[in-house]
This record gives sequence, structure tokens and C-alpha cells, in this order.
Amino acid sequence: MIGMKITSKILFLLCLVSTGLITCSGNGGLESLEDILPPASTASQTSKPIDDFQNEIFHSRQNAITRAVNSASDAVVGINVTQIQRYVQGSPFFDDPWLRLFFPPREYERRVQGLGSGFLISPDGYILTNEHVVHNASDIVVTTTDGKQYKARIAGQDMTYDVALLKIEGEQFPFIPLGSSDDIIIGEWVIALGNPFGLFNVNSKPIVTVGVISAVNMDFSGSYQDRLYKDMIQTDAAINGGNSGGPLLNSLGQCIGINTFIFTERNYSKGSIGLGFAIPINRVKTILPDLKNIGRVDRAFRTGLEVENLGPLEARSLGISRNDGVIVTLVNKDSPASRAGIRRGDVIVAVNSHRIRSTSDIQNVIQRVDLNESSIMTLDIFRDGKLIQVKLELEWVTDEK
Repeated sequence: MIGMKITSKILFLLCLVSTGLITCSGNGGLESLEDILPPASTASQTSKPIDDFQNEIFHSRQNAITRAVNSASDAVVGINVTQIQRYVQGSPFFDDPWLRLFFPPREYERRVQGLGSGFLISPDGYILTNEHVVHNASDIVVTTTDGKQYKARIAGQDMTYDVALLKIEGEQFPFIPLGSSDDIIIGEWVIALGNPFGLFNVNSKPIVTVGVISAVNMDFSGSYQDRLYKDMIQTDAAINGGNSGGPLLNSLGQCIGINTFIFTERNYSKGSIGLGFAIPINRVKTILPDLKNIGRVDRAFRTGLEVENLGPLEARSLGISRNDGVIVTLVNKDSPASRAGIRRGDVIVAVNSHRIRSTSDIQNVIQRVDLNESSIMTLDIFRDGKLIQVKLELEWVTDEK
């Protein structure tokens, strides 16, 4: 009963408070409702520090990497390619030369779909990618981050450096500035952007992976399918199928390389294992003017010598095999070859440590001369039953008269 009386009094007082009827005076008395409720200004002052704290947390999530991604993402494109592949079906009478006249091998063509990545480098629609992404392409469709698709043409390409320049029609495109690959630091953060496995087609946005510079100046002996990979940048940023041709960014949002290939498990079954390689952008810069202006890289070198494949009688007289080199048939006066001391009748067996077995071999070596390095070639020559070595400096051919 006592508890009920106390509760009734409390309820009565609350009713008076709610109606504003409490007007007690005296020390410690309640003047009005405001005496027991905080003013409205106090509530707003409480929420302001909370908003400031949330803003502080949001800004703390922003860093060099997120800013670089934000500035560069809109310039990355997905590339879908229809390529023409040619293959030869052998004759069932391949071993019989007479029957092959009537049943020769047949050459077939087939269309295959491929994909890759690229990035805009100017507001008027020029795009950099790998040459192997668009090699033998009959149709190229570029997708930008706003979901629009453009027919692209090849403005220039170079198989040796594995670089292609595409062009789409339009203006005011976002683009990625080209940085410098000469001052990169091993261990610094880098960002790979691209279209792995065609995921760009899902939402028209590039996929972002982050890693560090693992190594620089990585040279791969010889070449792969007539492509020269030298001074490559190594990174552990994940690069997978479809990333080829995408940009490798530094933390300033500048492109320092073109993502090109990876080392992985056999048959690429495991995807990226942290061994990715990018073409340094400074190497690309050296050929960009040629790609844009003439559509190819001008490698018009003059040697001043003419060669032919070894015939059976020549090889027998020299005591060597027909596949041991090519024979020099002419040396022009006052030419790089004459200044190098090369003579008619010399047999060139190697150039820059590449074995020479036919005239096409020596032409391929010259075409792969690194434009960033000295144009001096080392020739191994068979002369008078001995092997000697000479240095030949290629001479650049110009159109000046």
C-alpha cells in the first residue's frame, strides 16, 4: 500500500510537469519544465563533435593510393578484339613430294575473341596498350568507364617493343599523365589497373590491385615471338589474364609502365603468383612519335653489306654446314661494314650472340636493335678456317638529300 501511494504521487507530479503547472518557488524549487530538460542548443552542440569525428575518420581513409586511383580510373579502358588466326592443315601425303603437288597443305583462317586493357594518354582519344593485345585484329571495340563503346583503329604498332597506339573518335577524354620510369624506387607502392578476365565488362570500371616495385632492369634473354623485353619493371601487384596493356601507376597517379606478362604456374592454371612485369614507360616514350606520325617504328639502319644463304658447294668448300651462317657477297665502299673490316666471302655465324642460319635471321636481329642503346653490333665471323669477332656500327638512314 505504501508503495502504491508513493507511485501515485510521482505520477501526479509528472502530470503537473507535463502541463507546465509546477511553479514552486524557494531554494531548490523548480521554476518550470526548462529546469529539468537540457536546452535545445545543447543537443545540437553534442551532434557537431560527432559529425567532425566521422569526417575525420572518412578523410583518414584517403591516402596517396586512393587519390591516385580516383584520378586515373576514368582513363582506363577495356579492349575487346576479334583476331584472325591462320593455321595450316598438313597434307596427308606430306612425305611424298610428287603427291603434294596434287594434294598441297591447306591454309585456314578462324576468328577468335580476345580481351585486354588500355589507357587514354590524351584528351583526343589516343590509347596505349600492348601490341599482342591487338595483333592481327580485324575488329577492336573500346569500352570506357561511362559504359560507352567506341570502334578503335590502330594508329601505330611495334611488335619488337610490344606496344600499340589506338585511336578512338571524340574529345575531352580523361587521360593519364606519363611519368618517368628512370627514377622509380624498389619497394615503393604501385597500382595496376585493368580488365582481368573481362571483369571490366561487368560494371565498366577497372579492377585495382596494389603492390610494390620488386625489381627493375629485368632483361629476358632472346625474345618471345620476335618481341624484345628489356629493362622490365617487376611488381607483386596482381596481374592476370586481361590485364595486359593496362597502366602501372606510381602513387602520384602517373603511368610508369604498361602491364605486359607474368610468371606463373604451368599452363597459367594458378594465375598471378606475384611475379608481374611491365614495360617501362620511358622506353615507350621513345617510339610514341613514330607510332603516331608514321604508324610504325623507323628502324632504317644501313650496314653496307649484302648476304646470301650458303649453298651446298660453298658450305662444302669451307668445311661447314649450310646452316652454319650466311655468306657476305658484297661490301659497299665507305660503309659501316667496310669500316668494320668485313670482307666479301666472310661467313657471319652470329650477331649479338644470336645464331645466324639464314638471311631472315640476320634481318630479324637488326630489326630488334634496341633504340635506347648503342647501335653497335657484335658479329662472329668465320674466315680462313678461324672464328673472329668484329664490331659494326649501324648507320641511320635519313630522307635528307
